[in-house]
Amino acid sequence: MNKTNLIKPVLEAEYPVIDYGKGIYLYDQDGKEYLDASSGAITANIGHGVKEIIEAMHEQAKRVSFVYRSQFTSEAAENLARKIAEQTVGDLNWCFFVNSGSEATETAMKIAIQYWQEKGIHTKTKVLSRWMSYHGITLGALSMSGHTGRRARFIPLLEDFPVIHPPYCYRCPYNREAPDCGFVCANELDTVIKRIGAENIAAFIAEPVIGASGAAITPPKGYYQVIKEICEKNGILFIADEVMTGFGRTGTMLACEHWDIEPDIVALGKGMGAGYAPIAAALVSERVMEPILAGSKIVMSGHTLSANPQSCAVSLAVLEYLEKNQIIQDVEEKGKYLVEKLKGLQEQFSFIGDIRGKGLMIGLEFVQNREDKTPFPRAMLLTQKLIGLSQECGLMIYPAGAGIDGINGDAVLIAPPLTIMRDEMDELIHRLKVTFERFTEKYLISEENCNGKLL
Repeated sequence: MNKTNLIKPVLEAEYPVIDYGKGIYLYDQDGKEYLDASSGAITANIGHGVKEIIEAMHEQAKRVSFVYRSQFTSEAAENLARKIAEQTVGDLNWCFFVNSGSEATETAMKIAIQYWQEKGIHTKTKVLSRWMSYHGITLGALSMSGHTGRRARFIPLLEDFPVIHPPYCYRCPYNREAPDCGFVCANELDTVIKRIGAENIAAFIAEPVIGASGAAITPPKGYYQVIKEICEKNGILFIADEVMTGFGRTGTMLACEHWDIEPDIVALGKGMGAGYAPIAAALVSERVMEPILAGSKIVMSGHTLSANPQSCAVSLAVLEYLEKNQIIQDVEEKGKYLVEKLKGLQEQFSFIGDIRGKGLMIGLEFVQNREDKTPFPRAMLLTQKLIGLSQECGLMIYPAGAGIDGINGDAVLIAPPLTIMRDEMDELIHRLKVTFERFTEKYLISEENCNGKLL
């Protein structure tokens, strides 16, 4: 390997050098083509090399790319905030722009705590969350995350905010089935609040569809109504982490719309800039902003590049592109088509245990035995092997957590750009099938009678 000064995710690994992208495809410097079935990190929602976005970037760069938010506002930032307010549910009319999803969730946490302080309540400082969740890598965001692997190194520095089970119907810890379960995992929140004391809790945060830590775990209908009711009863704000699910990923502007709930605060990111520029946001409702507007009139958060006009112009162009081409309206049908094709693969490969998700955010969980859902041994590193084989086959998929403890399980996310066409979905399935065939040949007994057994 040539000497490098770049700290990469795995220091000794060799990575292909990217050359360019077009549509749902990426090309490295050796000319190899990759179908981007994960939109990078569930980010490139409209694909690569979109002319309209490149033109918007160029036009804004000719004017001004950066101003400091405490000195100036910009037309790009004002227009983007207005557009987002128009297209989101309820009274989420205030936008605080940042640069990443981690910053967005941490800003949401700070605003939730400040809301209670402005009302004269200073004991509400905890933000509760679920296990098998991921809200970001900064210390505040990681404190809210129930991703055991990513928490491990920093436990002494983190708050103990994850407190309840996720709505993991495939592996229900109570061995119940929705909707007859009475949403016992949601009602855990009420018990935990009683133990901790509502007077100490500012908010509860959740991903509407769990991403990296749960491979598109999707709650049953009615789950979030229970969560929201518990929050309201106890005077606790509800934060929806839509960093991965927002901007149409699940077939609606915000994924929480599927459950007909209106969050108090929303975190956005990833698809907001669609990979063309770093940008994220905390969206805040009128009711949460009210005491701040009547009090200090300052939200205590911010970063040097927050609300920079270059990123805001890009995000606005992405939103306009989605709207002009009516892309979000087709996501649900595309998702259904892709799931049906994936179910066909499930019939061929017994190690595909579960297929779940919403829209074009689909999770595959792998098991050694489909009947009892036995996971593969952790030491096998199955997810990493599948990711490597898929890349060899010219297919990019995204690793995800699984297993009731969030550690002993294997899964991936399939989340192509929302612009993917039917023939491209067929090609995605073909490359995934080749990946699974190679995996079976290399690591499993023949699929005819393997039942997930290892070689």
